[in-house]
Amino acid sequence: MYLTPQHILLAGATGLTGEHLLDRLLNEPTVARVLAPTRRALAEHPHLENPVGELLDVLPQLSGQVDTAFCCLGTTIKQAGSKEAFRAVDHDLVLAFAQRARDLGARHLLVVSALGADANSSVFYNQVKGQTEQALKQQGWPQLTIARPSLLIGPRAEFRLGERVLMPLSRLVPGKYHGIETTVLARALWRLALEEDDGTRIIESDQLRRLGR
Repeated sequence: MYLTPQHILLAGATGLTGEHLLDRLLNEPTVARVLAPTRRALAEHPHLENPVGELLDVLPQLSGQVDTAFCCLGTTIKQAGSKEAFRAVDHDLVLAFAQRARDLGARHLLVVSALGADANSSVFYNQVKGQTEQALKQQGWPQLTIARPSLLIGPRAEFRLGERVLMPLSRLVPGKYHGIETTVLARALWRLALEEDDGTRIIESDQLRRLGR
């Protein structure tokens, strides 16, 4: 477990999971600095550095020590506008962020993927998530933690009909298919970040729920 002050790089700080994770990080006594690039400015905090702009434009400008990186980037095909635009975020942008974090010295990457991620899936969404996981493994991370949450439960700024319909059902199904609160996921991610376990770990949603209680 880390006892020295941590320098954190976080992508997706304005998203459903990222905002809860950011709040937790800024209130952790072992976190000295959170570097969180976003498209819109965040509330000021003495331990927060918040470069504002499109992530691809901001990435080359990031500097300073980074110990651990969290990637909470993600969209939907509908929100992105096309399959190509979806892949540009959930695959290309995730990999670009991860590589920049590695360049800055991060040893541990924690990335939010998705339940059912499989590079060989016939479902495009799951296929892209699986291909992203595969590519991350090839970046040579000393420690890589891949979180695969099921349906995320929490208030969103935008309306998603499919999620509104599935959310009540997701609370009833057992095991890893049970929906997970974003606050629970954020707690689980931080606990996983504190563990020193070299290599790649894939953490399924039921494990995430137990860790985040």
